[in-house]
Amino acid sequence: MIKDFREMKRILVKQSILAFKIYDMIVSSFLPAVTQMIYDMGLQDSLEGITFECPTQALKEKTPVVRCLLEGKNYTSKEIDELFSNSKKTGESLYYVEEEKLQNIAPDIIFTQDVCEVCQIDTECTAAAVSKLEKMPELIALTPQSLEDVFETAITIARAMKKEEIGVTYVSKLKKRIDRVIDVQRKHQLLPKSTLLLEWIDPLFNCGHWIPHQISYAGGIDMMSHPSGDSIVIPWEKIVMYNPEVLIIAPCGYNVKRTLDDMKFLEEKPEWETLQAVKNDQVYIADFDMFTQPSASTLVNGIEVLAKIIHSEYYPTPTNLEHKFVNYADLKLVI
Repeated sequence: MIKDFREMKRILVKQSILAFKIYDMIVSSFLPAVTQMIYDMGLQDSLEGITFECPTQALKEKTPVVRCLLEGKNYTSKEIDELFSNSKKTGESLYYVEEEKLQNIAPDIIFTQDVCEVCQIDTECTAAAVSKLEKMPELIALTPQSLEDVFETAITIARAMKKEEIGVTYVSKLKKRIDRVIDVQRKHQLLPKSTLLLEWIDPLFNCGHWIPHQISYAGGIDMMSHPSGDSIVIPWEKIVMYNPEVLIIAPCGYNVKRTLDDMKFLEEKPEWETLQAVKNDQVYIADFDMFTQPSASTLVNGIEVLAKIIHSEYYPTPTNLEHKFVNYADLKLVI
């Protein structure tokens, strides 16, 4: 009798666990940055349905449902700019949702964005795809403009997933890393260096949104940037007049290797060799995900890398990030 009772109790507990799992929340992320933060916070068990550009680990474990017509293509910076510019004019998005896969996932929440319709699928395109689903998910559009907004976005994600305390702890730890970067500058009374970070090469785009704040925390100042606003095309002549001490090339969507293919467009510019950053070997190439992908942890990685670039003698090279940036002069010597 006791044995039967224990067996019945075991079965009931098992059924309760299964029931909990069946009704557990499912979220989809249409943003690589959101996917990264979900993984950072250890909430990935509730994630299913991501984009083709999400972090490698997520692509191994989750189902991509957002695709792009440019996948697998090898275009120059100028060609990509022209394709997206034409897409904006015609109103035809280059991104699309695999609706059958999304239907099978049946998420409760979809995280999307309205910061940049060029970089990622936007809320309008997402809403059009979602309207055809049998189960209507909640769309949460994330629109960070500043670095602080990105931190708030992390907490918003965690709150939506009923794990707000995890988000708060996550952000707190990241802010402590920034404090350590600032403490070095305070200790050594470092002056900010004039810096320019380019988000695109052809045409030339300055940096916007949270990137100027990253540069500031790292001990630089980018007088050609657009803090908390969109990046814009800037004329080469203004760059020559600005003549920054440090020049960082981090085109959106490009890693170091891909950026190298387009460096010829800069080297062909008049006065390239006269820029003090070029003459003093202070031109760097860096992976985009530390800057234009607004996941809180990767942006803090970017601050630490920028600090090493801008004030190299005062900061160690982050060993886990040394493969994500390179001094262009050093690379040319190897080539």
